[in-house]
Amino acid sequence: MRFFITTILMYAFWLMLSGYLDAFHLVTGLLSSLFVAWISSELMFGKNFRLGGALAWLWRFIKYLPWLLMEIIKANIDLVYLTLSPSMPIDPLIIKIRTSIRSDLNKTVLANSITLTPGTVTMNVTKDGEFTVHAISQEAAQSLLDGHMPNKVIAVEGGQDV
Repeated sequence: MRFFITTILMYAFWLMLSGYLDAFHLVTGLLSSLFVAWISSELMFGKNFRLGGALAWLWRFIKYLPWLLMEIIKANIDLVYLTLSPSMPIDPLIIKIRTSIRSDLNKTVLANSITLTPGTVTMNVTKDGEFTVHAISQEAAQSLLDGHMPNKVIAVEGGQDV
């Protein structure tokens, strides 16, 4: 099942990027997708892949995206205020956040969510779930320390309502 889904994803991605729909390119694109799926399907989905679980995670992730988008917008407004304010109240600091996130995929989701939010950058993630983050201000750091974003990603991982 992993191989089949990886092939479909690779082929769809190839079709989007190539733009060629003649027989030669369609066949070579399919062969390339089959080869990539053969060597990487386990990397993409892991050994314990279940389609139902993957679809449930995808649905929870899609429900997480509007919340993340609002956080990015709010952080952009805050960052504009920080940079345009005459006193420039920028107070950069480095913080560490511990989470109970188990999977590498969800650690990646959290790390990227933090970095996508202006004013914060994920610097390091450890195997035991500790994130080192650079924040441009005390407010940006506090919003992460409050745990809203890690809790949202834990909900994506565990299935609670996002």
